[in-house]
Amino acid sequence: MATPGGPPPGEDLFGDLVGQRLATAGPLAARMRPSEASELVGQHALLGTDGFLGRAIAEDRVPSLILYGPPGSGKTTIARIIASSTRAQFVELSATQASIADVRAALAQARDRLAGGGRTVLFIDEIHRFNKGQQDALLPAVENGIVTLVGATTENPYYEVNSALISRMRVMVLERLADPDLQLLLERALTDPRGLGDRVRLDDDARAAIVVRANGDARSALNLLEAAALATPDRQTITLSVVEGAAGGRAIPYDRSGDAHYDTISAFIKSVRGSDPDAAIYYLAVMIAGGEDPKFIARRIVVAASEDVGNADPQALVVATAAARAVEFVGLPECRINLAQATIYLALAPKSDASYRAVDAALDHIDRHGPQRPPVALRDASRPNARHFGHGEGYQNPHRSRDGVLDESLLPDELTGQRFFHAGPRGVEANRAERLAALRGPDDAPTPF
Repeated sequence: MATPGGPPPGEDLFGDLVGQRLATAGPLAARMRPSEASELVGQHALLGTDGFLGRAIAEDRVPSLILYGPPGSGKTTIARIIASSTRAQFVELSATQASIADVRAALAQARDRLAGGGRTVLFIDEIHRFNKGQQDALLPAVENGIVTLVGATTENPYYEVNSALISRMRVMVLERLADPDLQLLLERALTDPRGLGDRVRLDDDARAAIVVRANGDARSALNLLEAAALATPDRQTITLSVVEGAAGGRAIPYDRSGDAHYDTISAFIKSVRGSDPDAAIYYLAVMIAGGEDPKFIARRIVVAASEDVGNADPQALVVATAAARAVEFVGLPECRINLAQATIYLALAPKSDASYRAVDAALDHIDRHGPQRPPVALRDASRPNARHFGHGEGYQNPHRSRDGVLDESLLPDELTGQRFFHAGPRGVEANRAERLAALRGPDDAPTPF
């Protein structure tokens, strides 16, 4: 009889032998991988007694799903526990290595297994790396229940996985492990016979350093503990200096093309918009420490200068473009100071998105109604025969008027009375708003946001 979650006898003899060997001689993280749901640490919202996935595993009704979360959050472990808890055959493919032929072969075996009364959990690591053809090949088997597909990804699946496949699966979002969860894992690894088996101890400073450096990644924490243990004689205590030496410097978890990139720049922009210079500087520092392209940051600062500050402080755009020029001229590490100066200036500047809203309102109007021709008086009269068609006729030069302003609207005739720009009540733009109200009338007073 097959071991729960393991291959049937004779189906993968060498796989069994390799698994047994890794259980005793593999990396600490592999040896400490939980084999049942009760050993799982973290992801309480999903795996607790009231969590969807916890109930689904307990009731043996796990659907096809995608586990979306950062490295070391337990995606592979959860997939294996699903297989063992449901007494299903666990088949694992890596999207970085498997071909479409491998996918079809796995599905054919799953179909044969189902005919014999067995079930299959097909786990695909880094499923976002599968191309469209490979993902499409999975659709019939998932829809018909031939396999329970569990995909793991560190990238947002709604961007990286086909919508047709997404619609047939549940997306489970895993979070980085909390510090107490990592501490529990470390204590378990120190004492468990599968782990270090009380061979060494860990002082408080060293434990705290491992937790900080792991940043919610269980695998990273256990790998660092193992490296520090190898550098510590038996029956002695792992110290902070040993951990720092084993860490070989501090790596910042930041993916310049993944979620960390998008989430951090989003937080940066929203902190500038929210006038919180401390938060804005912090997210700027995260991006710089993570190796983000400073030109990318500079471009976003230039956009924010007009999108979020606008004419409430026109000088913001001057500061932002100067910082962008400094990035090209100076480069890192010094240009971090230029970026910081511009960030703080924008964060503390009065805010207005009136220009942003105005151009989008005009674009929306054009999209719905099409562009209208300018009034005849405003059309170009310099081309040959243009005046024959009346172009420029009736045009009044505002410089010749007493106040330098024309009384009539210069919009196309069909848009007379249409308003796209509504001035805000803050900063320099408030003064502009008063002038606008004088030109247009009291109905165009500053908009009280």
